[in-house]
Amino acid sequence: MVFSKLFRRTAAPAPHIAAGRIVYAIGDIHGRLDCLEDLLARIDADPDRGDRHVTLVFLGDLIDRGPDSCGVVERIMALCAASADVHCLCGNHEELLLEAAAGARQALGIFNRAGGRETLLSYGVDDATYEREDLKGVQRLILDHVPAGHLDFLRALPDKVVIDDYVMVHAGIRPGVALDEQKASDLRWIRAPFLDHSGRHERFVVHGHTVTDEPDIRPNRIGIDTGAYRTGRLTALVLEGDSRRFLTTACPEGTGASVD
Repeated sequence: MVFSKLFRRTAAPAPHIAAGRIVYAIGDIHGRLDCLEDLLARIDADPDRGDRHVTLVFLGDLIDRGPDSCGVVERIMALCAASADVHCLCGNHEELLLEAAAGARQALGIFNRAGGRETLLSYGVDDATYEREDLKGVQRLILDHVPAGHLDFLRALPDKVVIDDYVMVHAGIRPGVALDEQKASDLRWIRAPFLDHSGRHERFVVHGHTVTDEPDIRPNRIGIDTGAYRTGRLTALVLEGDSRRFLTTACPEGTGASVD
């Protein structure tokens, strides 16, 4: 009992990034290649990066909703191939595409409502063809139009990246569960049990998945999905030492499916 009282009263030390390194964690892109290119240009021009070792982490949901999922995947594949300091996580939308490609009926139904149409149009499927297909037909369109190399890349994406005092995930983590024991379904889909938790986690959590108008800054986590697919605001959280700041795009607003 004495220990628990002392624990509650002791302020948590600020999470820290090792000296000489700067980390850019980038929120949900959802097919907005224009926002991605704008944000990468802002990162390249960031006057505060200096000669620090640069790490990029994309938090998943590269695809769906926006107009150029194909272009986003190709761009990030190239970045990852060019540098071991570029990391990309698997989001729930990547999971939906992969399961839909494998013929999972439930995933096909959700994919169809969550921006899958926009994804397949970006891969060269025409609108009329998409509209007349049933769920099995949508699976065929995925396999016929999404390159196997793209699916293989998405299939190999990790669910978390740990950098110093931070853990970066797509959706969040299950409170009270060790990081090494987290389920992929929670890392890609969780909401309320994580978002409502105010206690400490094993590491400070950086996540996307849940859209907020501005970065959602809490004592134990920061959410950086600012709804780029519709707002044109794609956000990067910049971490260096024990400081944090943000870079955000100002691209034209768009439209997209509402299923997260």
